[in-house]
Amino acid sequence: MTERSDISTLRDLSGDIWNVAVDEYEKGFLKRRDLLKYAALIGLTGFATSQGLGISGSARAAGGQQGGTVRVALDQPTAAIDPILVTDPASIALISQVGEYLLLDDPKDGLLPKLALSWEADETAKTWTFKLRQGVKFHDGRFVTAKDVVATFERLVDPASGSSALSAYKGLLSKGGTRYVDEQTVAFDLDSPNSNFPFYVSSDVVNAVILPADYKGDFEKTFIGTGPFKLDAFLPKQGASFVRNADYWGEKALPDRVEIKFYNDPQAQVLALQAGQLDVIPYTPRSALAVGSNPAYKIISVQASTHDEVHLRTDQPVFEDKRVRRALALTIDREAIVKGLLKGRAIVGNDSPFAPVFSSTDPSVPQRKQDIGEAKRLLGEAGVANGFEVTLTTERAYDIPDYAVLIQNFAKKAGIDIKLNVLPQDAYYGSATFGNSPWLDSVLGITDFGHRGTPDIFLNATLKSSGTWNAAHFNNPTYDALLLDYSKARDLQAQRIAAGKIQNLLLDETPLIISYFSQYSRITSSKVDGVRFTAISHLLLDRVSFA
Repeated sequence: MTERSDISTLRDLSGDIWNVAVDEYEKGFLKRRDLLKYAALIGLTGFATSQGLGISGSARAAGGQQGGTVRVALDQPTAAIDPILVTDPASIALISQVGEYLLLDDPKDGLLPKLALSWEADETAKTWTFKLRQGVKFHDGRFVTAKDVVATFERLVDPASGSSALSAYKGLLSKGGTRYVDEQTVAFDLDSPNSNFPFYVSSDVVNAVILPADYKGDFEKTFIGTGPFKLDAFLPKQGASFVRNADYWGEKALPDRVEIKFYNDPQAQVLALQAGQLDVIPYTPRSALAVGSNPAYKIISVQASTHDEVHLRTDQPVFEDKRVRRALALTIDREAIVKGLLKGRAIVGNDSPFAPVFSSTDPSVPQRKQDIGEAKRLLGEAGVANGFEVTLTTERAYDIPDYAVLIQNFAKKAGIDIKLNVLPQDAYYGSATFGNSPWLDSVLGITDFGHRGTPDIFLNATLKSSGTWNAAHFNNPTYDALLLDYSKARDLQAQRIAAGKIQNLLLDETPLIISYFSQYSRITSSKVDGVRFTAISHLLLDRVSFA
C-alpha cells in the first residue's frame, strides 16, 4: 500500500478539524508522521491500523533472524543510573533497554501506543484520560496497574524528588494532578490546558519511564522495567549486559543479548568498531570522518529539534535594545554553518524553537538571513554605530566552541567585538539557578538543547517570563498570552496561527538566536540491521538482526 492510498477512508473521522489535516496530508504539505501524530493529539489513536495507513516497520515487528549479541559503545554515564534523575545520553540509552513509557514518540510515525493503548482529552484540553494496556508485567513478574503510573508521575512532579522532569512539568502538572480511575485507567488534571500533553507522558520526557509504585531509587540493582530486555549484569564505569525478556508483552526481541561498554574516548570507540569488536557507537563529526564512506559502516540519522541556543540578556546593556539583538542575529550566515560546521547534518533555524520538524510551525514566516548592511544600520539607529564589546560565555562541549568562534567572526563584520569565555560543562551550568549559573546569568551565551517532539518545553522553559531556563531574562506579556493561545489550540490550523504570531514576535524581539536544528545520528556496522533510536538518545535494539 502506498503512503497516500485510501485517503477517502480517513475523512470524516472527527469532523472539519481532522479533514483540514487530511487535506494538508493529501497535498503533500503534511508528512505521514505528522498526520499520525496529529491523529493521536485529537484522540484518533486507533485510526492508523483501522483506516488503512498502517504502522511502519519501526513500530511493528520487523523481519530478521532471532539470535546473536548486539555490542554497543556508550560514553560514560555522568552519574548513578536513576530514571527520575537522568539527563545524559548514555544513561538514557542504557535505561531504554529495559524501560518503557505510556507512549513512544517514534521518529518516523510520531506518537505510538506503548503501555497506554488510547488517550483522549476533555473539551478544554485540561483533563486527559489514558487507558492502559492489560497483561503487562514488570521484570519481577508483577502486573503493571494504574497505581504504578500514578506513583511514577507523582514522583516526577514532586519537588522533593529532585526529578529532572520538573522543568517540563512546571506550570503544567502538579503533585496530586495524576489520578487513579480504575486498575487500567489514569487521568491527568492539568494546571492549564495543553493540547500537546500526550508528548509529556511519552519518551520525549525521558524521565517518565513507568516504574513500580514502591520504587525506592535503587535502579542500578535491578534495572526494573517492562521492556523487551532485562538486566543480566551492571558494572559501574565499565558497562552492562541485558538478555531477551521472554515474558515481554509485545513482540519478543530478536537479539539474545545486548552488551554495552562505557568509553571515555570517542576515538577508542571508532577503533573498536573498526576492529570488529562493536556494532553500534555514538556519532561525532570526527568519528564520522574516521569511517568516511567505507561501506563496512553506516551513519543513520533522524531529523531533530536539537539546537544550540544563543541567548541575549534582554535586561542588560547593550542587549536591552532589540535593534542591537536583531543586528547580531543578522550577522550570522546560517547556511554556511549548516554546510561547514555541521557537514550538512542540520537544517537552518529562524530564531525561534519552532523547528521545521514540528507540524505546527508556520512555514510562511520569512526566513532570517545574513545581512551585514542591515545589521550596521540597526546598530547606528541604536546609537552604537561603531560597534561594542561583549563577552560570550559558553560550554566546552560538542561543536559549541567552534560555533562560538564562527559567531565571533561573523559579528566582526558589523563591528561587534566578541570575547569568548569557554567553560567546562559543569562550571557553565553551575547550580542551574538564577544568580548561581553562568548559563542563566551571562549577558551572551550558547547552550545545547536536546530534541523534544513538541516545541512546548522550549517555549515555556526558555522564553516564558517565569521560565526555569529563561537565560535571556525575556519578560514579554504579549508572548506569554500567545503561548497560552498556542497551548489551548485543539486543531492544526489554530496551532499554526498561534505559532506564526509567536515566530514573528520572536523575530522582532530576538531574545534568542537559533541558527540551526541538528540531526541525531549513530554509526553502525553494516553487518547489523534494525538499529533504531530517538532524537533524544533512546537506543532501541529489539529489532536488530545480523547479516
